[in-house]
Amino acid sequence: MNTHVVGSGLIALVLAGLGMGCATSGGAATGSGEPVALFNGKDLSGWVNVDCAPSTFTVRDGMIVCTGKPTGVLRTDRQYENFELELEWKHLHKGGNAGLFVWSDPVTARGQPFTRSVEVQIMDGNHGDIFAIHGARFTPARPHPRGAMRCLPSEHRSNPAGQWNHYRVVCNDGVIELAVNGKVVSGGSASTPRKGYICLESEGSEVHFRNIRIKELPSTNPRPDEIAAVDEGFVSLYNGIDLTGWRVDPGHEGHWRATDWRLSYDGKSEAEDKNLWSEKEYGDFTLITDWRFTGKPVKRLQRIILASGEYDTDDAGNQKQVEVDDAGDSGIYLRGSSKSQVNMWCWPIGSGEVYGYRTDASMSAAVRAGVTPKVRADARLGQWNRFEITMKGDRLTVVLNGQTVIENAQLPGIAPRGPIALQHHGDEIQFANIYIKELN
Repeated sequence: MNTHVVGSGLIALVLAGLGMGCATSGGAATGSGEPVALFNGKDLSGWVNVDCAPSTFTVRDGMIVCTGKPTGVLRTDRQYENFELELEWKHLHKGGNAGLFVWSDPVTARGQPFTRSVEVQIMDGNHGDIFAIHGARFTPARPHPRGAMRCLPSEHRSNPAGQWNHYRVVCNDGVIELAVNGKVVSGGSASTPRKGYICLESEGSEVHFRNIRIKELPSTNPRPDEIAAVDEGFVSLYNGIDLTGWRVDPGHEGHWRATDWRLSYDGKSEAEDKNLWSEKEYGDFTLITDWRFTGKPVKRLQRIILASGEYDTDDAGNQKQVEVDDAGDSGIYLRGSSKSQVNMWCWPIGSGEVYGYRTDASMSAAVRAGVTPKVRADARLGQWNRFEITMKGDRLTVVLNGQTVIENAQLPGIAPRGPIALQHHGDEIQFANIYIKELN
């Protein structure tokens, strides 16, 4: 293990120019405590597979071996704030791509295979960049032409594919500096978050990691808004390689497809039941899933739904309609029933309603109003949406893109347990980042 001492160097000089002074580098090197192994060389104890297949990250000959497929991340099982991290990495192929994420959230960002974090680039031939991704913030010491929050390394020092490289990353109070094979080349300050998980990235090609060690430094007491989200126990229901965990009818083949981190559907399943059902049944849970329509929108007239769940009508009693850009229709079936469908569509009311209950005339006015969205929170067509769906007993809450559209609505008669389904509606759609947390 290379144990060189980071001097003031390039980054400290640039940080001084930014008003940060040189104390960060020197202070980071004087923290109490001893370095400890972050990887034990035998198994992945202390690490969590966020959104990849079991085969993506494995251990062999004292190394973490990453296949690069699918695109995704492996993270630590606990958060870190201030630390000195050392690791060695080696790409197996020219142009190979990977990364080290620091101060990361526990699950991936909406419509992305990666987490909100600050990334330290590990790319053959283009290593050493540092940049904020998916909502994180970072001020580079050497601004990069490709982006205001990307740091340009002072020089390229990595060995070519097939040879090992050494990184030393010092993270302290939102300041980062990176030494590549013994010399500091990039860094920056004012990072948010500045406490979170550490991740290894899978991105298309095989890469090996070894000798991962960390020395924790004293806390600088980040504010709550400077701390990444905390692991809540969500586990992935889609591995990016195949449809393990889902009931795959022969008629689904070629239609419901694993396409890297996206689960794609062309709307043309030939199965008798064209919906894609989970193998496992669930009772109370919170489900996260991202989705977007991928078909070309067409102009259609769609009905206007009132807050009561009733259709708006004119003086003659005819249902009012308005023209919309319509790219499709789909939904999430809960506890084995198409009636308890959390809808995805392009109607003016917005997604999140429970169609089977809203249109059931035998249901009370309170039930029908309860399953009608209170706000339209859909992203623009073609962009990713995120559902957070919580079922507790017969009560449903739906959050769409951070806004609560259904709150504690009652679904009378819903089964206590059942599988979850991604709905067939004859339209092209993609799903991603499917996570579930079972509730006691």
